[in-house]
Amino acid sequence: QKDGDYRESWQPQAMSAKALERAEAISRTITDDLGGWGLFGVELFVKGDEVWFSEVSPRPHDTGLVTLVSQELSEFALHARAILGLPIPVIRQSGPSASCALLAHGEGVPHFTDVAAALQVPDTAVRLFGKPSVHGHRRVGVTLARGEDTDQARATARNAAEAIGVTLTA
Repeated sequence: QKDGDYRESWQPQAMSAKALERAEAISRTITDDLGGWGLFGVELFVKGDEVWFSEVSPRPHDTGLVTLVSQELSEFALHARAILGLPIPVIRQSGPSASCALLAHGEGVPHFTDVAAALQVPDTAVRLFGKPSVHGHRRVGVTLARGEDTDQARATARNAAEAIGVTLTA
């Protein structure tokens, strides 16, 4: 996060067994108490074995966009299955993956350049959100990447995002 807003996410998260157990317990407590159907985006901060709750979204969350490349079923597919009461299979990971937000600042209609340059690296993808206009500071897309490890995936996703030009026109 930067300025309280999502910039990057990745999978898997390197964490101790104790931190993972605590993260699962916190998430389960929150979502069980809320009730409802579908996927919840539970955001936690982890440092060593310590885990702190940050926020919950009762829907797919932007930090979960990494699932578009990191696993067989994205957060959107899992949300639909859960709402429809369909079975949730074992989720198979595709390997270390990352997402990086594309940002626009100002007022106007977003236009993108150099998307092809961002896609030059294998296992890289781009999703543009199609926002009709931007007012202030907004995410307008995301780059996605796989790597040998999460550091490489993060660097690749970040480089792809930096390659794309975002301009706003009136």
